[in-house]
Amino acid sequence: MQNPTPARRDEEPPENGADRQRSVSIFDVAKAAGVSHQTVSRVVNARPRVAKATRARVLEVIDELGYKPNRLARALAGGVVRSVTVLTSDTTLYGASLALRGIEEAARAADFAVSVSVLDEDSPLTPDDIAGRLARPGEPVLVIAFNAAGERAWQALPSEFPAAAVVERPREAGQTGRPEAWLDDRAAAAQATRYLLGLGHRTVRYMTIPSSTTRVGQRAEGWRDALAGAGHPAPEPLEGGWSPRSGYLAARAMVADPQVTAVLCGNDDLALGVLRAAREAGRDVPGDLSVMGFDDAPYAAYTHPTLTSVRLDFEGLGRGAFGMLHRLLDPDEAPAPPLWAEPDLIVRESTGPAPHRPA
Repeated sequence: MQNPTPARRDEEPPENGADRQRSVSIFDVAKAAGVSHQTVSRVVNARPRVAKATRARVLEVIDELGYKPNRLARALAGGVVRSVTVLTSDTTLYGASLALRGIEEAARAADFAVSVSVLDEDSPLTPDDIAGRLARPGEPVLVIAFNAAGERAWQALPSEFPAAAVVERPREAGQTGRPEAWLDDRAAAAQATRYLLGLGHRTVRYMTIPSSTTRVGQRAEGWRDALAGAGHPAPEPLEGGWSPRSGYLAARAMVADPQVTAVLCGNDDLALGVLRAAREAGRDVPGDLSVMGFDDAPYAAYTHPTLTSVRLDFEGLGRGAFGMLHRLLDPDEAPAPPLWAEPDLIVRESTGPAPHRPA
């Protein structure tokens, strides 16, 4: 393949961001900042022995010039490549996968490499097991503790490791001094339940997802809170799982009962199973039965009927968790951890007024 004809000097294309980024070197930064390239290297690698004003000036020049340190080149040159290990048990779960994406995005922006270690759901975890999973001894750790395996890893993590976690619920005061990021699932589930009661349903059934910390998770507690606050008895929750199949199997007997008119599911996958079971039972959704999911997975807007759900900002949660860890590692230099969006009720076609019951 022939190389394209070089552009004439008076016809050179305007400089774009990518070309400029490739042309800027550590020496350019050093010259513009009025420091040695060794000082720039110390700033880039977050090493000590750099005056605060000098560090601020170097970072300002890096931002002005668009300099992006090359992680591979730094490693080959013997420099320090900062990294973090993420511990998670299931990267296929919707919330965990999005939290992992948010962590990776935030870490990359801060020039951290990310490694992922997938935990075995059934294996016991000891501090030695955790230490053996890290890419480097003593490196920072982020734990996605949405389920039991992640929670065990978070509890087993030696206290000397710098760490943060995304968790189902916050720890009791004084239990840990390490930062945790979480979503208020309990308040969100209470809001969803009140919405269904406001449509005239006498009560709301609930299908559970497994909890990482207790037999009944945050979402189930929020559902109970709302029923109790409205003076409605709480039926026994249905044991679901994570998948559409588990939701379908758990729902078949329930949806056959015409007295059941509203179901809140612990996630959208369970709601898919409930929709299938309702169709087989001849129940119209939402005419006979309202079905609501949780998480607002992308497919929720394309089911038939489209699925009312609770939207959760898992990516923002991951970015916030990394921001907490970064602030722990560099308290004087890391930016404040970014905030994530509050849960939001997204109303679609699968919920509606309670069916009319003859007196």
